[in-house]
Amino acid sequence: MLRLNLLLLLAVVVCALGVVTSQHKARKLFQALEAEQDRARQLDVEFGQLQLELSTWATPPRIEKIAREKLKMRTPEPAKVLTATSLPNASFAAGVAP
Repeated sequence: MLRLNLLLLLAVVVCALGVVTSQHKARKLFQALEAEQDRARQLDVEFGQLQLELSTWATPPRIEKIAREKLKMRTPEPAKVLTATSLPNASFAAGVAP
């Protein structure tokens, strides 16, 4: 009877250690999951900020300002602007047979 009791006690201790080990692993995995979810939220916020920044950088007034200041570009005079309809053979360029 003593052997059976010792065997059962050993089985209970082994099972208890198994439960403790599995709970510890589950807690560590849950902490890792929460950390990754926090990182995902941070990346979502950063992505939104980058999209806003991109839309700010690509606005037509900003592009025009850079073209004028850094590239020294300017709007052409109206007399120097040619359209496709005012060129000779414009009907040919438009795909109309002569």
